[in-house]
Amino acid sequence: MPPLTWIFLLAVAAGTGIRLWLANRQIAAVTRHRAQVPEPFAHSVPSAAHHKAADYSVARTRLGRIDTVIDAVVLLGLTLGGGIDALDRLWLRAALPEPWHGAVVVLSVLLVVGLIGLPLSLWSTFQVEARFGFNRTTVALFFVDRLKGLVLGLAIGAPLLLAALELMRHSGALWWVYVWALWLNRIAGIDLGISGADRTTIQSIQPLNDAALRARIETLLARCGFASRGVFVIDGSKRSAHGNAYFTGVGRNKRIVFFDTLISTLEPGEIEAVLAHELGHFKLHHIRRRLIVTAVAALAGLALLGWLAARSWFYQGLGLPGASDYGALLLFMFVAPAFTFFVTPLAARWSRQDEFAADAFAAQHTPAAALMAALVKLYRDNATTLTPDRLHSQFYDSHPPALARIAKLRG
Repeated sequence: MPPLTWIFLLAVAAGTGIRLWLANRQIAAVTRHRAQVPEPFAHSVPSAAHHKAADYSVARTRLGRIDTVIDAVVLLGLTLGGGIDALDRLWLRAALPEPWHGAVVVLSVLLVVGLIGLPLSLWSTFQVEARFGFNRTTVALFFVDRLKGLVLGLAIGAPLLLAALELMRHSGALWWVYVWALWLNRIAGIDLGISGADRTTIQSIQPLNDAALRARIETLLARCGFASRGVFVIDGSKRSAHGNAYFTGVGRNKRIVFFDTLISTLEPGEIEAVLAHELGHFKLHHIRRRLIVTAVAALAGLALLGWLAARSWFYQGLGLPGASDYGALLLFMFVAPAFTFFVTPLAARWSRQDEFAADAFAAQHTPAAALMAALVKLYRDNATTLTPDRLHSQFYDSHPPALARIAKLRG
């Protein structure tokens, strides 16, 4: 086998092994501490809620182990197993011109991967989530949402894919610079115009009707020097009991969106504290830094792809008999995560540092006690384990563990 094949196999095996090992550690740690609520939460989290969180975390982690194995099998099947090549040959019978042939091959591969993952998604929603009282969606609504997501993905992604393939064909050796510029322009357009469309198109979004809460939020925004297009509520309760909040848009087009489940769970002061935390990410430039890092990483990745796409061993070592623009895109799309997985702990650590900083910002503009109370409710109501495995948390978690976060706020 070519050297690249051995390197790829080693990366897949190592990544899958680490994922399964960390999952086993997480299950063992959560199970070991299931019986007793950690002392800082003893008066705010009932034993029954702690037990539910432990069982929920174990159930999700066990499902994650299955997903890990399926991902590895699908990845090897598409590449070294000849799956991408088989779909390519199948579409050759249609005799489509480029870039249409390449586009339908890419979209077909993505569709197949999505269909393979559908049973596990159904099991997660209607077994795991339902067993712990979180699922509120119906089978019909589940598939309607998937169909809407598919249509939206095609509307946004297909034109970008066709344009990228055309640039790869006609822009010479520096095609990757033009593709990067196209990607930046497209992403900026989405953020300015329809950012959050994956949620707002699928779910109903309405202005916040609670005048007192809206006035309180607007006062906080003015106090923090934050401009937005308004405060909205999304009907998350139709699909799940989990609560959440997010920002959509950039610049003066930013909008604040709360899930109705969050509004119904938290007190006004707690909602204000949660919003202050999110504002902290903007005021401390966390969002801007991440956008810059994402743009630089995308440019570096495309530059690497531009170099690899001109080398025959790149295709032969990963299961394709010959070079093609769409083949290069597909291989890079599926193979790159097998290698970038190993920098996950660095990204998670950076994210946790930002979360601590946003908590500190919130504590400067709202009572720290309100944020702590909100966090306790969110951990409890979302059945988030209070006792994760240390290594599992350090490797994956974008947010600090509950104990560390509350201790920092108390300090």
